[in-house]
Amino acid sequence: MIRLDSVSKQHGSQILFLDASMGVYKGEKVGLVGPNGSGKSTIFRMIVGEEPPDSGQVTVDRGVTLGYFSQDVGEMSGRSVLEETMAGAGEVSEAAHELHGLEHAMADPARTGELDQLIERFGHAQARFDELGGYALESRAREILAGLGFRDEVVEGDVGNLSGGWKMRVALARILLMRPDALLLDEPTNHLDIESIIWLERFLRDFDGALIMTSHDRELLNRLVSKIVEIDGGDITTYSGNYDFYERQREIAGAQQEAQYARQQAMLAKEQAFIDKFKARASHAAQVQSRVKKLDKIEKVEPPRRRKIVEFDFRPAPRSGDDVAKLESVVKGYGSRRIYDGLDLLVRRRERWCVMGVNGAGKSTLLKLVAGEVQPDGGRVSLGASVKLGYFAQHAMELLDPEKSVIEALRSAFPLATIGSMRSLAGAFGFSGDDVEKSCRVLSGGEKARLVLATMLYDPPNFLVLDEPTNHLDMATKEMLCKALSTFEGTMLFVSHDRQFLGALSNRLLELTGDGVHVYGGGYAEYVARTGHEAPGVS
Repeated sequence: MIRLDSVSKQHGSQILFLDASMGVYKGEKVGLVGPNGSGKSTIFRMIVGEEPPDSGQVTVDRGVTLGYFSQDVGEMSGRSVLEETMAGAGEVSEAAHELHGLEHAMADPARTGELDQLIERFGHAQARFDELGGYALESRAREILAGLGFRDEVVEGDVGNLSGGWKMRVALARILLMRPDALLLDEPTNHLDIESIIWLERFLRDFDGALIMTSHDRELLNRLVSKIVEIDGGDITTYSGNYDFYERQREIAGAQQEAQYARQQAMLAKEQAFIDKFKARASHAAQVQSRVKKLDKIEKVEPPRRRKIVEFDFRPAPRSGDDVAKLESVVKGYGSRRIYDGLDLLVRRRERWCVMGVNGAGKSTLLKLVAGEVQPDGGRVSLGASVKLGYFAQHAMELLDPEKSVIEALRSAFPLATIGSMRSLAGAFGFSGDDVEKSCRVLSGGEKARLVLATMLYDPPNFLVLDEPTNHLDMATKEMLCKALSTFEGTMLFVSHDRQFLGALSNRLLELTGDGVHVYGGGYAEYVARTGHEAPGVS
């Protein structure tokens, strides 16, 4: 269906692929993985014809339709969310546009003389529209938009009024509505909450076309894909199975290559030692020459490539009092909308609360109340003795000084720290080599999030309040953060859409629902076991 044969591709001095091949067959679900900058997005662009290979061939079977979702959604304005979604539905969208134009033409008094021809064209266009499932298009579009978290009133509103993240959801809805033969999805979950991720997972599981996707959501890859294609160091390697299976196979293959490399190096060293010892002796000249020729002919085993994963040893947090945060009869609303009406909550030392609720339930508001970012309309919010609070919010990224580099931002936050420890900290959060000299102005959303988290965790608070800390983090950084926080001795209150993060770190769960607050004492795992679903509003 889709093939890359002996493809080579270079960006500047960086070689992305060298004589690399892969294939995707009808109905296959494939996860595309590799370090940042390895060329995953380039593969998508080559498949859709936006970028040619330097050599080799990229082939898509004749008649195969492609739906490509990337992080670059372009301009959207002047249409409703529903219209914008339907406008990208491929041939059926074009048929709808033709029908709409013919309806206007038939109603135009100036074109009365053409009425018979217009009616005939309308009949053909209508039959084609019906054949393509056009009359079900609007209901399908509404169903997809609802699955991606759009409320009815937003669906009818101007798409131009949406934030960048919600426009991303519209772009994704448009691609899903196309029903192409092959879906190419580049990080489709970046701007989705957990409810929408679970809906997308089900949609893609039922999709009968081919799927190629990149994602930093390990759980999604594990549940959806049956093949992993890894890009690393110019090579493309295919593994059968999901992401966990790929990791195990990669580890086994790495260990085997390491053992093979070590054996060959030992043999080469032994042969070279013989050559060095006897090369000056005439009596051993023939043997020496024979061994030199033997070494020249040996195909050298490549040393195993190891991805550099920097870990950072975070300092222990100072101890707080036993009662860390207390909400008593808290009332909070915005305008006529009441979010909390008498909320009580006690967070105790070393508890790790994750907060869940459907869109608009007040998850971020609760975190803002505890962090002192907003004040309650009634009731009381208080922190306990010796509590040192660290609050991560999306707007924290906007507070970075755009004129400073990554390393300057870290050094200004910790002027007494050594440059070595600051570079180690930067490396642990994905800023290696020259990346530390990048200006904050040019950092991506994910890079800004990593820098803010690095600043927060170097001198750790004993109470972490985290609003979607894993947004945009790649899998390696997310796992490093998860590992660091698993040994954190303080208290946590957090919102996250990452199911691995929720399961690994929570030991308490607060669910905000329309009929009140529900508490689960065993965290996310107990919540899933007791409710039978993975998120509020998901059956």
